[in-house]
Amino acid sequence: MSETIYETAERIRKLEIQGARNVAIAALRAVQTLAEQSRAKTKTVFLRELKEAQDVLFSSRETEPLMRNAVRYILIQTQDSGIEKVDALGELVSSNVGLFLQNLEASRERIAEIGAQRIREGMLVFTHCHSSTVTRMIARAKADGKSFSVICTETRPAFQGRITAREMVDLGVQTIFIVDSAARSYMGDADLVFVGADAITSEGNIVNKIGTSTIATLANETRKPFYAVSELLKFDPETLCGAYESIEQRSPNEVWNQAPEGLSVRNPAFDVTPSRYIHGLICEEGVIAPQSIVETVYRSYPWVLKVF
Repeated sequence: MSETIYETAERIRKLEIQGARNVAIAALRAVQTLAEQSRAKTKTVFLRELKEAQDVLFSSRETEPLMRNAVRYILIQTQDSGIEKVDALGELVSSNVGLFLQNLEASRERIAEIGAQRIREGMLVFTHCHSSTVTRMIARAKADGKSFSVICTETRPAFQGRITAREMVDLGVQTIFIVDSAARSYMGDADLVFVGADAITSEGNIVNKIGTSTIATLANETRKPFYAVSELLKFDPETLCGAYESIEQRSPNEVWNQAPEGLSVRNPAFDVTPSRYIHGLICEEGVIAPQSIVETVYRSYPWVLKVF
């Protein structure tokens, strides 16, 4: 199997590649390289190589349904094709990778178009962590000529909120940057909340950066609309069969490097926000009730629910 697969998986594992979209793109490019370099003589062997690559990539990070769905798509399209020649299969993988990435970008643009309409003149938008999809949506609202402000949290322990803050400043959006523990003090000033999602379950719950469920609870307490902004392909089909979305536990050193000996430090990367706290899921199909996620995914991407 191509060294690119192992190298990409290791970079994902070490957080050298971050963000669900970036992880999915890197995985697809690695699969494409594998297909182009394959020395398989038959379709059966070629598919076995792709399946082995899938297993390696899937093991690199627990909470990455977008990456898993992306790789599954390539395998499904390859397996179901009537093509038998390996050279032609390699070309098929390359074309499907390109098509998937093209559609993924189109989805983000569509989400930005839909979500920007929720931002009105003079609003104060609250956001947590960093989501390229949320940023694109805010950029679209700014490009539409709207004047509004943003509050973003620092998002410990990796401080992804600083990425959001810099992007907002670069966009010319008036931005307030706060520590996570100040969220309650400022939620009352906000008009609505936008967060991304790393995963969406069959119940319509979202898995996102640690602290998101706290933000959602505060928004509910102060009656502020809380929106999850995400591509439908972050839906995890495994949750349909009763599985729970795994919560990745990261290195304690991110929280406290050289902590006192004997101290137990926990560092969950994500938490789960129940669908009852989510005002709406802003996706490429519009603003939907989170509880309708399975129906919407089935209508838009039926292959996601296919047993592979």
